[in-house]
Amino acid sequence: MGDDSPAETGPVLEVSNGAAAAAEKTPEELVAKSIAPVKKQFLRPPPVRPCCPKNHNDEVSDGNAKPAQSNVVKEKKSKRQLKRERRQAQKSPLGICPEVAKKGDVTRCPYNDNCRYSHDIEAYKTQKPEDIEGECPFMAVQEPCPYGLACRFLGTHKDGVADGDVNARRRSSEMNGLSKNVQKLLWKNKMKFTKADAKLKALGLMGHANSKIIAMLKENGPVVSKTCQVTDENGCSELPNNTDDKVELSTEIKEDGPADETFPSDESRPAKKARSGIEEEFGSGEADDGVDGQTYMQPEAEAAANIEFSENDKSLKTHPREKKLIDFREKLYLAPLTTVGNLPFRRVCKGLGADITCGEMAMCTNLLQGQASEWALLRRHSSEDMFGVQICGAYPDTLARTVELIEQECTVDFIDINMGCPIDIVVNKGAGSALLTKPMRMKGIVQAASGTVDIAMTIKVRTAYFEGKNRINSLIADMGNWGASAVTIHGRSRQQRYSKLADWEYVYQCARKAPDSLQVLGNGDIFSYVDWNKHKAECSELSSCMIARGALIKPWVFTEIKEQRHWDITSGERFNILKDYVRCGLEHWGSDTKGVETTRRFLLEWLSYTCRYVPVGLLDVIPQRLNWRPPSYFGRDDLETLMASDSAADWVRISEMLLGKVPDGFTFAPKHKSNAYDRAENG
Repeated sequence: MGDDSPAETGPVLEVSNGAAAAAEKTPEELVAKSIAPVKKQFLRPPPVRPCCPKNHNDEVSDGNAKPAQSNVVKEKKSKRQLKRERRQAQKSPLGICPEVAKKGDVTRCPYNDNCRYSHDIEAYKTQKPEDIEGECPFMAVQEPCPYGLACRFLGTHKDGVADGDVNARRRSSEMNGLSKNVQKLLWKNKMKFTKADAKLKALGLMGHANSKIIAMLKENGPVVSKTCQVTDENGCSELPNNTDDKVELSTEIKEDGPADETFPSDESRPAKKARSGIEEEFGSGEADDGVDGQTYMQPEAEAAANIEFSENDKSLKTHPREKKLIDFREKLYLAPLTTVGNLPFRRVCKGLGADITCGEMAMCTNLLQGQASEWALLRRHSSEDMFGVQICGAYPDTLARTVELIEQECTVDFIDINMGCPIDIVVNKGAGSALLTKPMRMKGIVQAASGTVDIAMTIKVRTAYFEGKNRINSLIADMGNWGASAVTIHGRSRQQRYSKLADWEYVYQCARKAPDSLQVLGNGDIFSYVDWNKHKAECSELSSCMIARGALIKPWVFTEIKEQRHWDITSGERFNILKDYVRCGLEHWGSDTKGVETTRRFLLEWLSYTCRYVPVGLLDVIPQRLNWRPPSYFGRDDLETLMASDSAADWVRISEMLLGKVPDGFTFAPKHKSNAYDRAENG
């Protein structure tokens, strides 16, 4: 079909892909419609197909048509099915014992015949997939490969490299692992949290807030200080006679807050889930739920609480953050990003200019239960010189115990408390954005967490839970007194999600109201050095800006900001960045088959974002804005065209260029709708 004329192709059914509209409008009109103004010579002609009278659904091959998305699947396997498949894989010859594979010696396995993995080396060699082109990432740095026979780059291994400690490199370059002894204590609910419990007792947050308040009201009557309406909805977690620490609470919380059945109250929340059963070591359920929460305090904890929080020592309450400061000013901050913001991606961003990195959001309840997969989110690479972890929880006791555990087991510069996550599964548990409707609980969480450890404590929030009911400006003045070193404000409400652009005017308003001791960072839609300069120039009170989706789509945005230029990056340079990511991924997840496929999955998730980037040299108007929808276009070479595709099949093709052929039956569907645009973004 070299000619698009209907006279030669017969009846034509046009498929709208934005390219036709882009060709007919001026760049200004396209920008007004949030369509990327790609130069007309690069626009892809709209795909056409003959309109067959018998069957309009018959597909006809077209050079302009995108590859069929045969690699996309929507079904999700159950946990039971995945577990069954893992056990079957372990029993097969391909499931060779890791200890045997390291040096090809069956005597190395300490479990011998009781091992659940295969020890048949010859059977493994006959069924092992072909090696992948390229060099083993561990050989490139002249280190022993910890995967031995199982490495997919076995042909590049050198003689004698198996000698020595094969895990030495990982221990030297990555940190923040959970020790087995502590994990076992968490599994058995025998972990003691002396510092956290002492602080919780001092703040009056030891037991459930609802139970304590009911007991106090029965004894003293319904007396509440100031304007704080003590209800289950606002999460007030202090006794009515603690008038010194009360803050003003808007009366709209009860009216506009989520319903009780959506956000479980303190009284109804499951003890095992929310509190991880940790406190069962200290006492019974009655003591846990009642006013006598202190009955299961350890004697040394009570003594520490009495000494540290003495009535005669007011300085500890007035200045709790003196030795917990961290300077965010003018530094480029890579946001904690779900799924894609893993350690290999952060390493890539560090190499491209990011100053501050933060791990993916980890749920406190899972950390307190010793879940290895959740603790993996706290891993830190040695190149991350200023690193924080982000945690999420709904209650002060959960957060306080989590930060004490992190301080004990990890090396971090700050801990960020997520109070802005919009995901339903998080919000429905009373965490994330749900806390924006409960300012008294926000206060209790920050006070308990910051008072438990010496690590700097920061907060991440959105403007509000409900659109049009912004709340942070009324709380910003108190956040520093609660114990926060910094607060990051995402200029969107939870209800808004990612539709429309971020409200930076409101972020500026909050920054100007904040005390000098509280650093305020803005977040939302930063996609170029122009965006960065604009926000910094319009509000000098902003300490810095956090970069999130902009870094996912083009991680070299950090380089652009530092060098103050628009980088017309070539497809080859972009491909080299992907190579760096794959190398870091293989070092982190492993160079065996499992590690290769894990790296591939995360690479594909990232590619579902990078396809939104439009090269600078193809645009009539620069810089690209984050909400622009790219029309279908050709790149300046075949690789650039392939990288612009929003087809999962093309993302798989790119992964095969880096990690070899995908396994038989391989399927992929993006975890997030990363390549989708909300209608509201486009008018």
